[in-house]
Amino acid sequence: MALAEGRTTTRIRSGGSIAGALGGFKLWWLVLPAFLFFLLFFIAPVASLFALAFDKPVAGVVNFAGNLTFDNFVRIFTRPLYYLAILRSIWIAAVVAVLALAIGYPLAYVIAKTEHPGRNTLLMILVLSSMQLDTVIRMYGLMVLMGDQGLINGALMSIGLIEKPLPLMYNTFGVVVGLVQIALPFMILSLIGIIKAIHPSLEEAARSLGATRAEAFWRVTLPLSMPGILAGSLLVFALSVSSYVVPALMGGWKVMVLPIHIYQQIAETGRWQFGSAVAVVLFATSLMAVFIYHRAAVRSAGGRT
Repeated sequence: MALAEGRTTTRIRSGGSIAGALGGFKLWWLVLPAFLFFLLFFIAPVASLFALAFDKPVAGVVNFAGNLTFDNFVRIFTRPLYYLAILRSIWIAAVVAVLALAIGYPLAYVIAKTEHPGRNTLLMILVLSSMQLDTVIRMYGLMVLMGDQGLINGALMSIGLIEKPLPLMYNTFGVVVGLVQIALPFMILSLIGIIKAIHPSLEEAARSLGATRAEAFWRVTLPLSMPGILAGSLLVFALSVSSYVVPALMGGWKVMVLPIHIYQQIAETGRWQFGSAVAVVLFATSLMAVFIYHRAAVRSAGGRT
């Protein structure tokens, strides 16, 4: 009797495991459309671009010829025009990430701590409204504001504070302002959820132990919101280092960053191989930022992955 019950239980368990395996296999079919889309429209183009970067440079030729060479990368790292563009792109993206964090964290904190539904919704609408317009339209709006005859210079000259227009555009300052304006909502949205997840009792416990409101923020809230800070900084850095429209419009083609060089090499001179090599360097720079983010995230989590 006991033996028969044991066999029945074994069959039930094996049947359940088989059913569970089949159910898990069926769930993977849900991933198939996204995987095919990712494979077709991301992996394949990026792989072809990578292969083209190691091909012999021939103007106007797009097809991969198989003449492997490192001349494209040697040219990038031996000519100041290009390796300075790498440093400039990284520097501008890092500055934009720091400024977006400094400006966005207070607003994200206010939104996360606002319990009134109407006020919270209004603040979220103000954050999301800037994302409803196209980047080009937003940059033209900044050009109207910051141009030599724009609203800022016009107002300052009309009241006598300056005699000639301030150089607010067509330089690094204009590019940084434009990138901060574009990336700020992404930083704020990355921080709101993390700050909301911090239970208020943690700050209250710190206050009850004698900490001031500022000390409770610096020692409790800020460290616990570090995952959101890292994620937002990484997102802003990636958006800034790969931006083409903002340096082209706000920099006036005078701030030479990697995306500008990619456009010039491919669209203007037809040097697909060298432009692909510059794109590979830009991609490697973004991957390096992801690696640094991962290491910082592991360290902030106390070594836990």
